[in-house]
Amino acid sequence: MAQYPKALHPSSEDIKMMLACQVHVGTRNVDPEMERYVWKRRSDGTYIFNLQKTWEKLMLAARVIVAIENSQDVAVISARQWGQRAVLKFQTFAGIRAISGRFTPGTFTNQIQSNFIEPRLLVVSDPRTDSQALVEASYGSIPSIAFCHSDSPVKFVDIAIPCNNKAKHAIGLMYWLLTREVLRLRGAIPRAQQWDVMVDLFFYRDPDEIEKEEEAAAAAAAEAAAANAPAVAFDDAAAANLDWGEQQAGAIPVANWDPTSTPASAAALNWGDGAAAAPVADAPQGAPEWDASLSAAGAGWQGQPAQ
Repeated sequence: MAQYPKALHPSSEDIKMMLACQVHVGTRNVDPEMERYVWKRRSDGTYIFNLQKTWEKLMLAARVIVAIENSQDVAVISARQWGQRAVLKFQTFAGIRAISGRFTPGTFTNQIQSNFIEPRLLVVSDPRTDSQALVEASYGSIPSIAFCHSDSPVKFVDIAIPCNNKAKHAIGLMYWLLTREVLRLRGAIPRAQQWDVMVDLFFYRDPDEIEKEEEAAAAAAAEAAAANAPAVAFDDAAAANLDWGEQQAGAIPVANWDPTSTPASAAALNWGDGAAAAPVADAPQGAPEWDASLSAAGAGWQGQPAQ
């Protein structure tokens, strides 16, 4: 990298992040136009990129983007889901125009469409999935920059950045490095100071994983709140201060309760002395005496001889 000043050289931390995110790992196939960026081939047949050339192309792309006076004249596209979040973050920090998701045919050529735009520079995440945008850019003579894998076609691509564009961490890191370099060249952040934006913001996240993390965080917060809640201690004094409602007549206070005592309402009754039975109504006058008649009838049957 003798043609670049020392300030544009990659730091050891940048190289470590690129290796950790597997930016240098290609596929088992290689396009003839991409052989110049390949360093070697592993025993399993996977091609390995030369990170020095990757960094050189990344710096060149950043300088081309900064050369556009109006940042809205730069369009970045990612139809693949791994780069959609990175594209939106690139738009947020660099102020460019982003198209995340499916590219509508005719966006660069059909002036009748409501979303018709005429960018001066195009950045795509994958030349294979974003081929429609590259074809339309070629019709309007729009220069294009693309993150290319080892087997990616480079037709209609002016600046190819060799990297692993099929991994969410790799493509996210490349957009993070490109955004940081653009801001440094614009003077928005000093080169000697580290960028305070985490690279994790550019990584794609599965909505199901986000929902599971939110549920786990809510469950952990509930457990922590339950563990830190003060224990409620009940004693006689506290129970006496509570408003339990009006006490029933003759009820015994809880604090002075004696299991051997007898309630006042029960003491009023002489259960052991045999209380007087309730008066029974007199039998009506002239009613037959059933006991006497039955006794006489029984005696008659017993004394009568069998017929």
